[in-house]
Amino acid sequence: MTEVEDTNLSEAYPMNAGDGPNSYANNSTFQESVVNSSKEVLRQEIEEKLDVHAFLLSSCNTFRIADLGCSTGPNTFFAVETILETVQLKYQSRGLSSHQIPKFQVFFNDQTTNDFNMLFKSLPQNRQYYAAGVPGSFYGKIFPNASIHFFHCSSSNHWLSRVPKEIVNKESPAWNKGKIYYSSSTTEVTRAYETQHALDMECFLNARAQEIVYGGLMVLIISCRPNGTPHSHTLASVIYETLGSCLIDMARKGLVSEEKIDSFNIPVYVMSPQELEVAVERTGYFSIERMEILPNMFPNSNLSNALLCTSHVRAVHEEHIKQHFGEEIIDEVFNLYHKKVEEQPSKFELGKTVVSIAVLKRKAN
Repeated sequence: MTEVEDTNLSEAYPMNAGDGPNSYANNSTFQESVVNSSKEVLRQEIEEKLDVHAFLLSSCNTFRIADLGCSTGPNTFFAVETILETVQLKYQSRGLSSHQIPKFQVFFNDQTTNDFNMLFKSLPQNRQYYAAGVPGSFYGKIFPNASIHFFHCSSSNHWLSRVPKEIVNKESPAWNKGKIYYSSSTTEVTRAYETQHALDMECFLNARAQEIVYGGLMVLIISCRPNGTPHSHTLASVIYETLGSCLIDMARKGLVSEEKIDSFNIPVYVMSPQELEVAVERTGYFSIERMEILPNMFPNSNLSNALLCTSHVRAVHEEHIKQHFGEEIIDEVFNLYHKKVEEQPSKFELGKTVVSIAVLKRKAN
């Protein structure tokens, strides 16, 4: 019997489902801009680094692509289209006839709580691939060994598999009392997040190393803080400190309990490009073929738009907040958040964020 790794150890943080006004599908233009910005690098690296000759020697005539952390679309479809078209062109440029070019199969992966119904409803009608959903945390194995030719993961690796256990333990020096994020907390809290992130990236890379074929590529597109930048100077810090202050204001009004806030933390860690390099080198399975910062995808004119900023944060975190505090506070939280962003738009322009793209290739045994 084939061993299938248990991925139930991860906690699930789904994006807003459906296609309504607060859905992720309609409030992910920042993430879309990141996908668009990466297109040229994707095309260049596929053309230069993807080893299609090795695949031609295989008995399998199917090229398999996996998008990790796909959510509900449409951004995952844009990324897949770029990858597939470029791979097709590479095969054609080798002078292959149409029957020699492989069929394409695309696996869309996300947590089991993801709205896969919405994803499948919005699949492009003229797609040139067979589509399948693969539920499960990408911090464990989700595919058979040596089965995927190309991995793509965009705007997902900043999510931790879980909130570090120490920060919700009242007896721990890392207890994050009164805060929902680590960026302005104690050294112990920050260290707990760093440790969780390092463990998660090790699990992620180890799993992909088993699942990818030799000669295949993996592209990671990650929102990062510039090397040497303190965690408190990131855009994520501004976003989550503001969100935390909204919850504290509501606690003062008696709308939520302080105890509930003490046990609520955002499972997001903003790594630096250097930390990503260290993780890749430590696990040792991949070579870094290319790593660079993409053009700025967070223009100040957009970030100072309070409504746009609020709608994006709500699309990403509404379900997480609802699970912890209940549905009845949601509108109040984000109305207050919108008001705070309107009052201090300059705060959101100071947060330092870059988008790093890393192209990894599986090393030979």
